[in-house]
Amino acid sequence: MAMLWKFMRVAKYSKTALSPKVKIRGIPTHSRHSSSKSVPSDFAANAPRSNTVELLGKSYPQDDYSNVTEKILSKVGKNLHNRKHHPLWLIKEQVKEHFYKHYLGRHGTPLFSVYDRLSPVVTVQQNFDSLLIPQNHASRRKEDNYYLNRDHMLRAHTSAHQWDLIHSGLDAFLAVGDVYRRDTVDNTHYPVFHQMEGVRLFSCHELFSSIKDGEGLQLFEQGHRTAHKQECHTMEAVRLVEFNLKQVLTKLMTHIFGDGLQVRWVDCYFPFTHPSFEMEINFQGEWMEVLGCGVMEQQLVNSAGAQDKIGWAFGLGLERLAMILYDIPDIRLFWSEDERFLKQFIGPHIWQKIKFQPLSRYPPLINDISFWLPSETYSQNDFYDLVRTIGGDLVEKVVLLDEFAHPKTKKVSHCYRIIYRHPERTLTQDEVHRIHQAIEESAVRELGVEGRF
Repeated sequence: MAMLWKFMRVAKYSKTALSPKVKIRGIPTHSRHSSSKSVPSDFAANAPRSNTVELLGKSYPQDDYSNVTEKILSKVGKNLHNRKHHPLWLIKEQVKEHFYKHYLGRHGTPLFSVYDRLSPVVTVQQNFDSLLIPQNHASRRKEDNYYLNRDHMLRAHTSAHQWDLIHSGLDAFLAVGDVYRRDTVDNTHYPVFHQMEGVRLFSCHELFSSIKDGEGLQLFEQGHRTAHKQECHTMEAVRLVEFNLKQVLTKLMTHIFGDGLQVRWVDCYFPFTHPSFEMEINFQGEWMEVLGCGVMEQQLVNSAGAQDKIGWAFGLGLERLAMILYDIPDIRLFWSEDERFLKQFIGPHIWQKIKFQPLSRYPPLINDISFWLPSETYSQNDFYDLVRTIGGDLVEKVVLLDEFAHPKTKKVSHCYRIIYRHPERTLTQDEVHRIHQAIEESAVRELGVEGRF
């Protein structure tokens, strides 16, 4: 769902350009991930700017909003969720099987259809406008998204396909795919991750048929929104849809993680659902958010052509579920080509119990970097994206250690700690030094900072 893992940071990073004639035409699922051993001699943004990007067989002209990097484009087409025996594929298949078995139509066929090969390139209208996200909403900022240009982007959530699928006449579906967001750098965040969207619409008969004396109940009523009720929806309809949604998701989580699972719901706000909630599960004594959901805005449903129906939507992160279920400690591992990792998830069936056996724990190499900020336009996401572009998966974590304001000049200094650790081999100080030096040089050149190194 669009606001599942919220866009919480505001940044300014528009200088990253692609090398000339970038061509990424859809990489087969089985192709090898580019080796993280290579150290770039220079930051990609310093290359001459190309006028277009060719991606998945289409050409996109660049403009002042273009900020997608070659590092990110190299991930497009990997489709880890469709790679057989990959942990993300296992989670996807488990959810699919659960919905196929437990939710059947009138003729005994699965009620939910599944779409897991939708293009990650969407329009801004699909990603935001169709979901009623306001024009001035922080989630639209290019500092938090990867834009090909002002009109096209790499989807930030699988909700970008909601309107189109509903408009095609679907009442119940799951949409799965890779999504792209600029974010912090640590073992639980990665600029590419995978989501599953679920949507279910109900007619008046479907919602009230099992309710005693339900013949007189209605889906909609005339009026305006109050603090307790969305316009058009009756209170009875909202409560029934909310109950059905929470019941469906509780059964799903229990099916995946087993009986005895503790679940709690937290009220929250998503622009296109009302009311909306986040689900947290208790795993090893700690409450962890695993998904977001809510009753769909009727304006969204109406605009997609389903005026006589009411529905719910949910979104969950496949990495989040897989990390909990298989005890995978680092999100970078999902992109590993190491057979020691991949072979652990090959089994006779998708429900086989698997506990990830860590690869040899290689030692971290730690380097700090300090610089004076150029102006108020700087933000941390600029630096995080730069570090990811240069260091790639060799960077385990970036932490802001210190922020200092000079008492006379009022200039602000940041000190970051960068933790380098390869998940599959031991790094040498020489190769880390070259990467770190490239980060320092690029921060000065691309972000306009004044180095203190």
